[in-house]
Amino acid sequence: MTQLAAVWRASDKARFSIVASGLKQCLDPGNAGHAEADTVKLEKLFLSLA
Repeated sequence: MTQLAAVWRASDKARFSIVASGLKQCLDPGNAGHAEADTVKLEKLFLSLA
């Protein structure tokens, strides 16, 4: 059961990482005028939800 929970958490992190990279593309500093630091903060915040 412990191994199953670990696999579940790892897959959650992978899914969050995929969505975070998509968000990062949407908030590309060149396109949206956001600072790179803001996108890094947003990605870290989003990944902390995993």
